[in-house]
Amino acid sequence: MPTSASATPAAPVSKWRLWTGGVITALLVLFMLFNSILTLMKPEQVVKGTVELGYPESSILVIGMALLVSTILYAIPRTAVLGAILLTAYLGGAVASHVRHGDPLSRVLIPVFVALLIWGGLWLRDDRLRTLIPLRS
Repeated sequence: MPTSASATPAAPVSKWRLWTGGVITALLVLFMLFNSILTLMKPEQVVKGTVELGYPESSILVIGMALLVSTILYAIPRTAVLGAILLTAYLGGAVASHVRHGDPLSRVLIPVFVALLIWGGLWLRDDRLRTLIPLRS
């Protein structure tokens, strides 16, 4: 079987990277699952916050389902990259909502940091992603 000269095999995932990436991913999945389930339960705080951001109460179910499905896809290794893309889009919407609402920079940046952790955890545990997005020293 011929191999391409430009295709270099990915370095195996070290135990440290696999463990660290797995812990980051697990904590994020738990946080996002909790957030999506809480959103779907529609407690008063969620309804109030959603309406204050300018969204109708009727959008809460769609928002919660989008987060739940994206999180489940991220938690499954075969669909983790798709889940990370969808979660990044979801969090981008959160950034846009907070900017539009005029929230302080600290509230605007929280979804950005969560997205960085999502991709960082995936990058640490997936050697194919490290090949695609290499960090060089």
